[in-house]
Amino acid sequence: MTSAALRGTTLHYDDTGSSAGLPVLLIHGHPFNRSLWAPQTEALVAAGHRVVTPDLRGYGDSGVEAGTVYLSDFADDLVALLDHLDIDRAVVGGVSMGGQIAMEMQRGHAHRVRALVLSDTSAPAETDDGKAFRNRLADRLLAEGMDGYADEVIDRMLADYNVTAMPDVAERVLRMMRATDPRGAAAALRGRAERPDYRDTLAAVRSPVLIVVGADDVYTPVGDAEAIHGLVPHATLTVIDGAGHLPGAEQPGRFNAALLDFLATRVITRT
Repeated sequence: MTSAALRGTTLHYDDTGSSAGLPVLLIHGHPFNRSLWAPQTEALVAAGHRVVTPDLRGYGDSGVEAGTVYLSDFADDLVALLDHLDIDRAVVGGVSMGGQIAMEMQRGHAHRVRALVLSDTSAPAETDDGKAFRNRLADRLLAEGMDGYADEVIDRMLADYNVTAMPDVAERVLRMMRATDPRGAAAALRGRAERPDYRDTLAAVRSPVLIVVGADDVYTPVGDAEAIHGLVPHATLTVIDGAGHLPGAEQPGRFNAALLDFLATRVITRT
């Protein structure tokens, strides 16, 4: 693990693999940290790629931010990290909120994005009901902490059948959620409530795009992934059986196969 002082905070990150490999930046979702991507990092490094996995501002080991952190703040942090690492362009991937941050990077910094990997995410702006929910949840996390919330949502973060069938995965996901600082989680929830609509951004993408979704995701179901595919018809859409909202953790072999094939056939061979 390495850290860098960037844009008024300290970001902790892992930078693994060959410096000559294809750079792949992977962005965790809420309320997780960079270790969510451990199975993907191992597979990507073995295939010769360079993998950068940061803890977002307010998450993991990175500096905690109170108040409101917008998706554009996260995206600007990650561009600053790419600058710090002398990476001009990267494959940018994210899950859930991380996927929306990847879309925000495409919106504001398209010249830094070589390809997009969007896992279990959605493109429209938040609804009024959704804004109210996220702000209420932010208040609750600040008042109560993360433990009760983590226990409530584990069977939606993972497919409900995987909570019992994959106890090691469930425990790893719970551990990440419980360890998150409520101030960072609340700040991200408030900012995410104000996110823009990314549909026009996606419709204009000409670089390679991989869309991945767990077949049994209840937060961002297959229909949301199909809607993104409708905006980006040249994209590759992969539905991962036996998984919910976190297919990279629930079915890492299937997720990694889709990702590695995409990089090999759609990104590296692209002229």
